[in-house]
Amino acid sequence: MNTKDYGNSAVDFNLLLKPYLKNWKWFMLSSIIALVLGYLKIRYSTPQYAIQAKIQILDEKSTASELNPFKDLQVFTGIKNSSIQDEIEVLSSRSNVLSVVKELGLNKSITALGNIKDTEIYGKSPININFQSPDSIVYKTKTAFFVTITSDTSFEVFEEEDEPSKTYSFGKIIPSPAGDIVITPNAISLKPYHGKSYEIAITPISMVAEIYQEAISFTSGEEYSNIIYISLDDAVIQRGRDVINALVANYNKNALEDKKAIADRTSNFIDDRIADIYGSLSSVDQSAEDFKAGRGIADIAAQTSVNLNIGASNQQELQNASVQLDIATSMKDIVDNQEAYELLPTNIGLDDGTIANTTARYNELALERKRLLESSNEKNPIILNLDQQLDGLKRSMQSSLNSMTNNLELQVNSLSQQLSRINSRIYSAPKNERALRDISRQQQTTESLYLYLLQKREESQITFASASPKSKIIDDAYLVSDIPVAPRRSVTFLISLLLGLLIPFSIIYSRDLFDNKIHNKANLEKLTGDVPVLAELPKISKKEETLIKTDERTVLAESLRILRTNLDYVLKSKMGGKDNVGKTIFITSSVPGEGKTLVSFNLSMICANANKKVLLIGADIRNPKIYNFYQGKNVDKLLKSTQNKDNLGLTDFISDEDIETKDVISSILVNNQSIDIIFSGKIPPNPTELLMSERVNDLFREVKQKYDYIIVDTAPLMVVSDTLLISGNANQTLYVTRAGVTETSVVQFPIQLQKEGKLKGLSFIVNGVKSSNLGYGGKYGYGYGKPEKKWWKF
Repeated sequence: MNTKDYGNSAVDFNLLLKPYLKNWKWFMLSSIIALVLGYLKIRYSTPQYAIQAKIQILDEKSTASELNPFKDLQVFTGIKNSSIQDEIEVLSSRSNVLSVVKELGLNKSITALGNIKDTEIYGKSPININFQSPDSIVYKTKTAFFVTITSDTSFEVFEEEDEPSKTYSFGKIIPSPAGDIVITPNAISLKPYHGKSYEIAITPISMVAEIYQEAISFTSGEEYSNIIYISLDDAVIQRGRDVINALVANYNKNALEDKKAIADRTSNFIDDRIADIYGSLSSVDQSAEDFKAGRGIADIAAQTSVNLNIGASNQQELQNASVQLDIATSMKDIVDNQEAYELLPTNIGLDDGTIANTTARYNELALERKRLLESSNEKNPIILNLDQQLDGLKRSMQSSLNSMTNNLELQVNSLSQQLSRINSRIYSAPKNERALRDISRQQQTTESLYLYLLQKREESQITFASASPKSKIIDDAYLVSDIPVAPRRSVTFLISLLLGLLIPFSIIYSRDLFDNKIHNKANLEKLTGDVPVLAELPKISKKEETLIKTDERTVLAESLRILRTNLDYVLKSKMGGKDNVGKTIFITSSVPGEGKTLVSFNLSMICANANKKVLLIGADIRNPKIYNFYQGKNVDKLLKSTQNKDNLGLTDFISDEDIETKDVISSILVNNQSIDIIFSGKIPPNPTELLMSERVNDLFREVKQKYDYIIVDTAPLMVVSDTLLISGNANQTLYVTRAGVTETSVVQFPIQLQKEGKLKGLSFIVNGVKSSNLGYGGKYGYGYGKPEKKWWKF
């Protein structure tokens, strides 16, 4: 026996595997069915193909990552590139996918109906679907209908496959929940499509966008890599390619539009400033002209060259500070007076890099907020979060601009004071020269600011004109492999096989797990402990004989012979050398119907076959079965019956002291074998009190002197107490259990009675065991029973 010890317990693998091995046909049948179903799934499922593209996110030179100095030092090893993750979020955003769905018309689908498998058509449909309703209605409608092409000029429309259809001509208006629809042919000849049916489905674009958002996957390359892989599994290869390519194109288009919006906002700001400064410059030029003409002044450079050289340096610093102050003041006014989250001008010449970076970040968030508002509202949690970030950036810019203007005002005041001291020497010159100098200085300041703004305007336009897409396409969308990713043949067959094996295994395991019945001798021996199980008897079909013959070699006869042998061994060990005294064997069970009467009679027959004198007593006086056992199909087996003349039985003997033992004994001849029987007699009104009579003990003392075996068919133990009242007369008690009927918990009842001294010589028998469960090997073996032909032999 294959066993393996685990501590103090031993696992019998043969016993564990036996329930499954004997049902191997069910495993094979279930596996074959599962594999066939797996094949049908592969055959008729719509295959899914993997489509992939690869793009590179281009870095903005002006906004390089602050972590760049640490990358070579590997200080932040393992941290993903956050900018790439942000771009992935933009790529997969709902607004971006919605644009793709609208552009490709993915909310409309045409499916060719087949007998078993339907095929979705993309790009090469024999008909075109045209909607007369506005897109706002079509984009929110969910409906479907069927079209059958009947000729080159007409077709049939029906809402359900089994409903009546309506015939329309191509180009005619068809009413639908999505509004009026016009169907036109999309082929030179529709003859190959005559009689073919198509399902036309319209789905809200929001639902389609959600489906593609979940279906499209984005993965980044290695650490600090700017490569993004875009993947999509689709049943239509060309559609999958178009979706990915359109997604990338729309992403680049939005990025360029964002840059254009920033450039336009900056140009508008500069144009407004140029218009203001141009008026100031014209006014200053006119003042200088009027001053010189009214006072007749020409070139005075020679007179003032010394003082100009001394104040040149101071004048330059004052000029630069004034320019910065003017720009900062204008920028501060724009920020303070801004009502909505509008874009702010960038790259206007402020020397403070913090303000420039804050302005760039503010514009980035404002653009993202604007895109989200296209598909949502201002109460969206994401938009509220962006509003908080924008407000924070605005406050930061206001604080920085306030600080900057204060510093510049202090600087201008300081430089003006220094310039005043220098000019005090110049003012000692004629009054006209001093006045002309003031006008010239104002003219130079205004002119330098005007030229500076012209330069910035050109730079802004050049920057937009030379703007490149945000991403570079490394690989356009392509088919990864001709082999579908779903359903996968090997995986499908493997899962089918596992399910085919799992289903019968689960059924058998569940049946065994919840099984609380006894099935064979080995099963019962695990429950009885030291109490022996003497034999197991096979299950007898309705067509089989219930009474054994003298020299019969059936499994039932051999099982009874094993029972007789084991019973003799047990009785000899208990009775010692008392061979001259009859052996009294009580046969009982838990409840009626477990076969104790069958065992009682056949055990009597098998003992009589050994040339022993046997007496069978029917002690179940409440529900006597021995007499009934000889009726029906067994009546033909009775070759001779010599019953006592008054048909007396056990109850008659106990209740009437004038009746002797010989008066209640009947002799029968069955299958050439003679045994004596004491029938139960008349059913008494007080069976318990009757069995408590001393006449019962007198009967057993007398018959023990005359017979080798006294076999007593007693009442069930769990129903009445009759058996316990007379159990003192037994040498051995055979407790009959029935396979598939007797519960395992019942076994402890007679064992407990034996421990309490109420039963003598307890042992068990398993009756009604299936042939597959007989013995440890499932068969009693060589020479017994009918030879069985193997299943593969015809």
